[in-house]
Amino acid sequence: MKARVKWVEDRTFIGESGSGHKVVFGTAFGPEGRTPGPSPMEMVLMGTGGCSAFDVVHILEKGREPVEDCYVEMEAERAETDPKVFTRIHMHFVVKGRGLALNKVERAIALSIEKYCSASAMLARTATITHDFEVVDTAASPQA
Repeated sequence: MKARVKWVEDRTFIGESGSGHKVVFGTAFGPEGRTPGPSPMEMVLMGTGGCSAFDVVHILEKGREPVEDCYVEMEAERAETDPKVFTRIHMHFVVKGRGLALNKVERAIALSIEKYCSASAMLARTATITHDFEVVDTAASPQA
C-alpha cells in the first residue's frame, strides 16, 4: 500500500492514495480559523468507521441477509497530552433492511470490531472501543 501527502499552504494538505484517490485535509489556521477539510485524526476516525461498516455489510451480504443500509456514528476522546492518541471510541451502528436477523447483525459487528477491522485493532492498543447498534426493519417503516 502506498500514499502521498503534499503540503499546499498554511495547514492544508492533499493526500493521494496509491489507487489515485485524493482528499484535502488539514487543521484550522490563521485569524479566520479556516478549516480546509477534516483533520488527520478525524480521517483516522472516519477510516475506522469505514473499515468496520465495510466488514458489517460484507458479512451480512455473505450470510444472505437483506441489508439495505449501514452507517456508524462515532464519538471519540483523545489524551490531553501529546501525542494525543484516542483513549475512548464509541461506535453506534445503524443497520437497515427487511427482516434482518438481530443476532446476525450483532455477530457481524462483533466480528468486525474484534477480528477483521485492522483499523480498530490498531486503535484498540490505546483506546477502549465500545459499540452498540440498532436495526431498522424497512418493511415496517415506509420512510426508510
